[in-house]
Amino acid sequence: MPNSHYKQLLHDRGICVIIPVYNNAGTIADVVERTLLHCDDVIVVNDGSTDSTKECLERIPGITIINSPKNEGKGAALRRGFRKALELGFSYAITIDADGQHYPEDIPLLLEANIKHPGCLIVGSRDLKGVVRTKGSSFANSFSNFWFCVQTLHKLPDTQTGYRLYPLRKLRGLSFLTSRYEAELELLVFASWHGVKLVSKPINVFYPKPEERVSHFRPGLDFTRISILNTVLCILAVVYGIPCFLYRSLKTGLFTVTTYVVYLVGAVTITPIASGKSCYTKLTRKPSSILHNVVTKFSKTVVKLLGLFGSKVSVDNQFGEDFKKPALIICNHQSQLDLMVQLSQTNKIIFLTNDWVWKNPIFGAIVRCAEYYPVSMGLENLIPKLKELVDRGYSISVFPEGTRSEAGEINRFHKGVFHIVDTLNLDILPLVVYGTGKVMPKHGWLIKKWPIWLQVGKRINQEDLTALGTTLRAQAKNLRGEYQIIYDNLKNRIERNV
Repeated sequence: MPNSHYKQLLHDRGICVIIPVYNNAGTIADVVERTLLHCDDVIVVNDGSTDSTKECLERIPGITIINSPKNEGKGAALRRGFRKALELGFSYAITIDADGQHYPEDIPLLLEANIKHPGCLIVGSRDLKGVVRTKGSSFANSFSNFWFCVQTLHKLPDTQTGYRLYPLRKLRGLSFLTSRYEAELELLVFASWHGVKLVSKPINVFYPKPEERVSHFRPGLDFTRISILNTVLCILAVVYGIPCFLYRSLKTGLFTVTTYVVYLVGAVTITPIASGKSCYTKLTRKPSSILHNVVTKFSKTVVKLLGLFGSKVSVDNQFGEDFKKPALIICNHQSQLDLMVQLSQTNKIIFLTNDWVWKNPIFGAIVRCAEYYPVSMGLENLIPKLKELVDRGYSISVFPEGTRSEAGEINRFHKGVFHIVDTLNLDILPLVVYGTGKVMPKHGWLIKKWPIWLQVGKRINQEDLTALGTTLRAQAKNLRGEYQIIYDNLKNRIERNV
């Protein structure tokens, strides 16, 4: 992937690079210039350097420089950099050391980790096999890893690396951050206590020969400071960190149990209505809309419940769609919540489902009585039933991917969907949903806090559809490509603020 694409992605997701520097005149220009090849937004914090570092930086255009009047330490430099990044509107910051040990060429690795794990703190993990290090440096890393595990009950292979990606709005304790090296450990501990997921990402590392290295680490004094900090953090873990974890776990469990109870109560309550609707239809041969009205009200209740627990559902309907004219609704599929989000908008939707939904022992009766049909019936049998529903004013909602996406990407669209559009002469109403897969993952059972967005697109009529391609396969491929662009833009916009 070209650097220009990575640069644009970094900017779209609100990611900058922060480089703290103190007396690294021999390496800082090379580090900054290589960083600029991968990221346009670079902040350098000159922590009171007394060599020619300041002059080196002033010769490099296109960077933001913060000059401290005196040396205050790496922790203080990071604090200055984070606050400047937030002031400039950035949501994330990648930190790189100025001594040349980190490869700016690894910035795309941290970007990819951020895309896969939005809102997480990405920690670079150095491969130190074969690297000649001092005994003090090796001991410091093992010492730090051990105490981090004690204080947070989480393991990280490398807690001493400075190559990280921080979610700036989730950082806690900046005002109390110590000023020296131990600040980086403190940031990890406080982030973990406050529920920020820590993700380890393998990175490259370069160590010059011992006689060529510039190190500001003071073994005796810095080990003493780290030991004191770890003692304080262990005490805080008992009185603060553990209570935070228990409260967060209790809240997540309560959210999950409440949501499942609402689902179960809804299914038990609505099933008799579904049975009554079925009997009414058989006796009078007249369809009833009561069941659809009840299902829509239930879906609105679920959506409100999600909002109460921090998973607010936002709708972007810039074209003023009112769902009154029947259409084939095409929506990407991430979670069972996708149905609830759509049903909360209108009661005039019929879904095509998978067999397990159709036969589900809890809500299968509702699905069948609501005239949802399994795709396994085949288009030949489905088309007459769908035509009858369209004539009654219902839109047909389908998930063209066929199954839920595990990673949130847009999977391949099946061309059979477009055969329905062509046969029934319907508009396509594109919906793009984001966040439902984060709230209710495909292979998870805990319901999590995450923003949900539904973007209602502009209708695609038959003429517009023909412009996408002259064959069903081409239409499926090209529309899927357009969905991917819309989804990526939506994803980047939201994830830079989580």
